[in-house]
Parts: sequence; C-alpha cells; structure tokens
Amino acid sequence: MKNIKNILLLLVAVLATSCSEDSISDDLSSVNSSQPNNINSTLQISNDNSGKVKITPTGNDATFFTVDFGDGTSEPVTLSAGENVTHVYPEGSYTVKIIATSITGFETESLIPFQIMYRAPENIETTKIIEGYNLTVSATADFANGFLVYYGDVANETGTPMAVGQTLPPHTYPSAGSYQLKVVALSGGAATSELIEEVIIFDPFELPITFESDYINYFFGTFGDVTFAKVDNPNPSGLNTSAKVGQYTKPMNVPNWSGTYSPLNNPIDFANGNKIKVLVYASEVGKMLNVELEGAVGGNPGNGVAILKVANTVANQWEELTFDFSTVGGIPAGTKFNQLVLRYNDTDNGAGEVIYIDNIRLTN
Repeated sequence: MKNIKNILLLLVAVLATSCSEDSISDDLSSVNSSQPNNINSTLQISNDNSGKVKITPTGNDATFFTVDFGDGTSEPVTLSAGENVTHVYPEGSYTVKIIATSITGFETESLIPFQIMYRAPENIETTKIIEGYNLTVSATADFANGFLVYYGDVANETGTPMAVGQTLPPHTYPSAGSYQLKVVALSGGAATSELIEEVIIFDPFELPITFESDYINYFFGTFGDVTFAKVDNPNPSGLNTSAKVGQYTKPMNVPNWSGTYSPLNNPIDFANGNKIKVLVYASEVGKMLNVELEGAVGGNPGNGVAILKVANTVANQWEELTFDFSTVGGIPAGTKFNQLVLRYNDTDNGAGEVIYIDNIRLTN
C-alpha cells in the first residue's frame, strides 16, 4: 500500500513539471515575437529664434529609443521610454531618425522630417548718445540674435556687427550734418528687420555766433519771461545782410532783470582778445544792451563782475556795439568764461521791446 502511494505522488510531480514547462515556453514565445510599432516623436519647436527643439520619442513595445538628430553635429543619444532631449538647430530642413528597441532587441526605425525657420525680429529700439561728433549706439529687439549698424557717413558702408546687449564704441562723424543711422536686427537665419533714424551732429556752440548754421544748437535760455528765437533778418542791409539773426523780445511788464543765458561748448578765452562785438537792430535809441560773462574757469572772477552795458545810437538799421572788457577791473588776463548772458534795458520793466542781435564775436 505504501509503495502504491509513493508511485502516485511521483506521477503527480511529473505531470506538474510538464505543465509548468509548457507555460513558460508559451510566454517566451510571445516575448520573442514582439516588435516595436507606432514609432513617432513629439517635436516642440521654439519660436524665439533660439533653434531649440524638444524631442520626445513614442511607440509601443519599445524599451528605449536611439535619437539621431539629423544635422551631423553630434552623436545620437539613447533615451528610455518617456524621456526627452533638447537639441539646437540652425535654420534649415532636417530629418530626425528614431530607432526603437524592444526588450528582446528587436528594432523599428522611423524618420521624422521638420523645418526650422527663424522669425523676423520685432520692436527694434535704439539708445543713442551724442557727444560732439561722437555717437554711441546700443539696440534691443525681440527675437534678435545680433545686429548690424550702419552709421550713414560713407558710401557702400559695411555694417558693424553688434551683439545682443552690447554697446559699440563711439563712432566719430567727419563733420556736422544729418545722417541716416540704420540698425539691422538679425534673426540668426534669413529673416531680418531694420530701423532707420535720423542722427543730427552739431558743431560746437561757441563764439562767433552768427545764427546761419543748421547744425549748431543756438541755445538761448531765458529768465524773467523774455523770449529769444532764431528768425529771418528783418532788414538784410547795411552792416548785416545775413539771412538769420536772433530775436530778443521783452514783453510788457516783464521784470527789468529778465534776460537770456547761453552755456557754451567752448569757453570765451580772453587770451584771444577781450572785446566782444555785437550787431544790433532796434526800433529806438538809447536803451542799453548788457553783455555779461559768467562761469569763469577756476571761479575767478565770480559772476557779477564781467558786466558791460552799451546803448545803441541809431534806429531801424544795423549797428555794431563794442563791449571792451579790458576796462573792467578784476578780470585776470587769459580768463575763460563758459556762459554768455544778455539783458536789455535792465533799468525798466518790459515795454514790448523787440531787438535783433547777430554776429557776436570776440576780438582784440
């Protein structure tokens, strides 16, 4: 009886082993026959001209993916399922190759074409600093990868490269005048945008003052409600046939101390003479024009010392008035003054006077 029982147990074990081996064999057969399929990739192409493309491979029955970027610039990379990689492309057409590999080594390949096209930069803005004949430029623009700057002062000009965030060294213009500054914003590809702006370069504001140049900023600031303007010569005859002059207006009841002030780019240098001559045209005689010099280099003399007053002697014609500062004590030889002040009839409030002034110059 005991022997029969042992024989039955052995038979059950053999049958169980046989069933288990058949089941494993069936499972391995299923795995060995799996092939990756539906292989694709999500491409997220940036629109900011950076050239960045985020590549996310997808597919069924794939354990990992090999990504060939298709631009010949780097080796393929291997990604596990669900991973991604970002690659930077120049503008152009490319084909990414995705090779999907199953757990048992089967491979499926997919080719994905796409195009990188950079957008034209937008919203160009320039920052310009003009000092004398020198211009310093910087620029910004959305989606720009760089700039070319054309200063507009030579024929067939080659653009000067300027990086994003860069300020170029000062460019020196050959002379005063109006120039067309062109800034071309580069996308990194074929698309570009440009901005053209007028740049006016001025000659220095200094003596002599003639009002004839379009490229001198004849600045006459005012105080006490007088006005000053560059105008046409009201009577181009006699001593003054020039086209443009300065008009000094002292309206009714403005204070007697009113006047103009003119900071000069280059100072009045008494080493070159200490007489200032002015052409004046007025409708009445006997009222005095003040020429006052301020802002002495080194502070000596102080303001309020270099003041002279001269009255005109003829009406309705041009007359030359001379202001001889050698007669004023306390002005050292060779003194330089940075500011010219004009006042008219400073003994009385305004009576509606209008006078014209021209050719302010320094002589011996």
